[in-house]
Amino acid sequence: WALLLLAVALALEGTATARCPTPCVCDNLRAHVLCLNGNLTAIPSTIPQLTKKLDLQGNSFTVIPVGAFLTTPYLTHLDLQRCKVERLEEGAFRGLGRLVYLNLASNSIALLYQESLDGLSSLQQLILERNRIEEIQPGAFGHLGSLTVLNLRANALVYLPDMVFQGLQVLRWLRLSHNALHVLGSEAFTALPALRRLSLDHNELQALPSEALARLDGATRLDLGHNPITYVAEEALAMASLKHLSLDHAALQDVAPNAFARSPQLRTLDLRENQLQGLPPLAGAGGLARVSLAGNPLLCSCLLRPFHDWLARARVQVEGACAAPPTLRGRPLDSLRPPEMRCGHPRLPPSPATPPEQPRAAGSGQCPQGCACSPDFRHGSCENKDLRKIPWGFPRDTRLLDLRRNAFGTVPPGAFPGLKELVSLHLQSCSIGALRPGALRGLESLVYLYLTDNHLSTLAATAFEGAPRLAYLDLDRNAFAHLPTGAFQLLPNLISLHLQHNAIRELAEGDLAGAGGLRWLYLAGNAIRRIAPTALAPAKMLEKLHLEGNHLAEVPTASLRGLPALSELKLSRNPIKRVGDSAFLPVASSLQHLYLDNMGLEQISPGAFTGLGPKIRSLYLESNKMSHIPDMSNFTGLDILNLRDVPFHCDCQLLPLRRWIDKLNLRIGATCGSPAEARGLKVKLSTTFQTCPGWGRGKAGGSSPNKTKAASKPSKKKRSGKSPARGFKKSRA
Repeated sequence: WALLLLAVALALEGTATARCPTPCVCDNLRAHVLCLNGNLTAIPSTIPQLTKKLDLQGNSFTVIPVGAFLTTPYLTHLDLQRCKVERLEEGAFRGLGRLVYLNLASNSIALLYQESLDGLSSLQQLILERNRIEEIQPGAFGHLGSLTVLNLRANALVYLPDMVFQGLQVLRWLRLSHNALHVLGSEAFTALPALRRLSLDHNELQALPSEALARLDGATRLDLGHNPITYVAEEALAMASLKHLSLDHAALQDVAPNAFARSPQLRTLDLRENQLQGLPPLAGAGGLARVSLAGNPLLCSCLLRPFHDWLARARVQVEGACAAPPTLRGRPLDSLRPPEMRCGHPRLPPSPATPPEQPRAAGSGQCPQGCACSPDFRHGSCENKDLRKIPWGFPRDTRLLDLRRNAFGTVPPGAFPGLKELVSLHLQSCSIGALRPGALRGLESLVYLYLTDNHLSTLAATAFEGAPRLAYLDLDRNAFAHLPTGAFQLLPNLISLHLQHNAIRELAEGDLAGAGGLRWLYLAGNAIRRIAPTALAPAKMLEKLHLEGNHLAEVPTASLRGLPALSELKLSRNPIKRVGDSAFLPVASSLQHLYLDNMGLEQISPGAFTGLGPKIRSLYLESNKMSHIPDMSNFTGLDILNLRDVPFHCDCQLLPLRRWIDKLNLRIGATCGSPAEARGLKVKLSTTFQTCPGWGRGKAGGSSPNKTKAASKPSKKKRSGKSPARGFKKSRA
């Protein structure tokens, strides 16, 4: 028998060795296979089935096809670095249910499809750094319920849409450093309840993405260094668990006194290498233990005394040294005594953070008198200088120009000569009543234009001539009574249009002509009563439509036709009393987030939600007046449902809702408004349904097959995303 067993073992070993692909090295004892730099153009088909670790670095696969690893189902570690991969087909990793580590770094992947990562239910680490990822399709990470680390560092991401990381319920570290992020959706980080660290350093964020970050109430560390952020506003950071904040090597010139008041756990604040001449006492940051200010041009005059006194009172350690006055230059802040910090008018000396104003390269221009230019960050600022005319003479490589809070009145033709590299232009609160044709001529790199809080009421068709790359246009809080017809014809790359809080009364046919690439349209806070059936038709790629706070009396169903990509519709705070049948049918195949709250809504017809179903992720119906709602049992994909402050009539007609609620793992806030004996009770707890026919078949705690099935679905148990502040976090009711 011993000889027989030995022979079998040798035969098996020989078989395993024979199955090892030619350019590879197979260690059958440890179940490792190495196929390094082998010029392979396809995944080898003869890799031993029991392989646990497979290293394929340095090959040339280009495409990872469907089911590429079906013959190696026991893999736990897979390394595909430097394999020239350009595309992951949907289902490429199907069958790898044991895989815990996947490295796809240093490839050429540009897009993550919805099912690209399907089948990786045990994956814990996913490394995608140093690719060319420009877009992540919603749902791309929906099957990665075990992922704890996601590395998207050094890609080409420009914006993050809402709910893009949905499904990552146990993710602890999200690395987004070294991208080109300009804009984050307000719910980009919704549904990341376990996240502890977020790395957003080395991006192009020009302001703190406050609304998006507020969704992360469990995160303890936030990296925002190396972003062109110039100011941290009041209560800008509302992160309940945040302990460590890095804002180093940014472009900070000022921080509001209560900027961190809504982050009470903050312990360390890194503000190194900015442009701060001082700080106010940081009210509300009671737990702060250390502030780093090294590399800032600190002016240690009497103006810094309040901050210095606060440091002593709060026992906060500080790192940093004075840049001025000359008598205190180089002195550490914590060595100063209040009498030494005198007032005067010292001239701030050159420092690494504030280079002297001097010619840069030949012909590059100098900084206009009274303004500040930062060669390191390629920023120029003349904020709040009481200027009546837009100054000339900024360095030609300026990328961000901040002219807020002046009194220009008019932007004349050719107002920004020589600024071909300008990306972001800030003209908020400048009393601008006219943007003359050709005003932006020559701004061929301009992507962001902010004209908020001005007096614009009309725009010529040639107003944006010369800025063909403009993608984000902010016209909030102006005086528009209608959309500036024809003005978007010259903006083929327009993605986001803000026209909130104007006086727009109607959206007419042709208003959006030319806006074929528009994705986000914000029209909240106007006086819109009517939307023509074809008004939105030019914007066929529209994803978000915000119409809250207008005067619409009905859902603009006809106007929604031809919007196949619309995923978010906000109709909150419109006087819509009734929602009729098939109200959302034109966008039923794409709609994910629907806001119908605070409208005084009295009736929702039984067929109102026809066509809507599993795709709906959030539905807001709170603060309305209806007593019943139609059957929503088809809404199986809900993460957020808000029915708070709705006076439901808890009778037998409401029994389907009562049964449905019992199957959900959602807190929805539904309470009875009548009859009197049930008023104020949660719908789920009301006993009035016990007299209804059929109650016994679906009562709580019963043995309904449907209920058992719903309660046992893994997806319903695991989905527990953080809801927006006014919604409810998903948990058992």
